[in-house]
Amino acid sequence: MTGSRFEAAVGEAAVRLGPSRLRRLADHLDRATPAEVIVQSFPGDRADVETIVRAAADEPGAALYLRGVATGLSHPPIEVESVWSGPAVHDVPVRSMAQVLTRLIERTTAELALMTYSAKPYPPVREALAAAVARGVRVAVVVETLQGAGSALQGEEPAAAFHGLGVELWQWPSGRREKGSKMHAKLAVGDRRELLVSSANLTQSGVVRNIEAGLLVRGGSAPLRAAEHIAALCASGVLERL
Repeated sequence: MTGSRFEAAVGEAAVRLGPSRLRRLADHLDRATPAEVIVQSFPGDRADVETIVRAAADEPGAALYLRGVATGLSHPPIEVESVWSGPAVHDVPVRSMAQVLTRLIERTTAELALMTYSAKPYPPVREALAAAVARGVRVAVVVETLQGAGSALQGEEPAAAFHGLGVELWQWPSGRREKGSKMHAKLAVGDRRELLVSSANLTQSGVVRNIEAGLLVRGGSAPLRAAEHIAALCASGVLERL
C-alpha cells in the first residue's frame, strides 16, 4: 500500500482515536504485536483499530505516520486572519474589527484580558463585557491614564468607559515608568486561546470609523504567552489596580 492510500484508509479512524491512543497503537506496531492482541488492547475502539491495523500490514512506515498524526492532533493548526475597521471595500472580503472583538468577548468562558490606550463607551463592547461578567468570566482591562498620557489624552479617564461593568481595571503607574513612556498596547485575549492585536483603541472611532488594522490569532503559543505576560505584569507590581 502506498503512503497516500494508507493515509486515505486510516484518516477518519485516526482522528477518532486521538493522540494518546494513536501513540499506543504505533508502539504496538513497532513491537510487531500480533493484530488480534492489538485489537484486544483497545476494546472501546475495535472497529477503528482494526481498520488501521489492517491497512498497516502493507505499510512499513505506518507507526511513523501514526505518530505524526498524533503530533498534529495534539497541536491544532494556528489560524491567523486580518481584521480591519473603517470603510469596507466589497471586492476584498475582510473581517470587521467591531464584530471580531465582540465575538471574541462572547466566546470567552473563563478569562478575558484587554489592553487599550484610549477608551470611550461603545455600547456593543460594553454589552458584551457585561454579559461576560454575568456568566462568570474574569475580565481584566489595562488602560492608560490621563496622567500617564500627559497632554495626549483629554476628557474623562479612559477607565470611565468600563465603569459599572464589574471588570478589573489596571494601570501602569506613572512613577513606575520612564518619562514619556505610554501604555500603548491594544489587544484582547480570550481564554488564552484567541488573541486580537490591532492598532485600534477601544472606542467607536477605533473599532468602527478609523482605518485600523490587526490580526486575530487562534491557537499556537501567541495567545497563551500574551495572557501570561499580562498576568506577570500584574503579579510583579508593574501594573496595579485602579
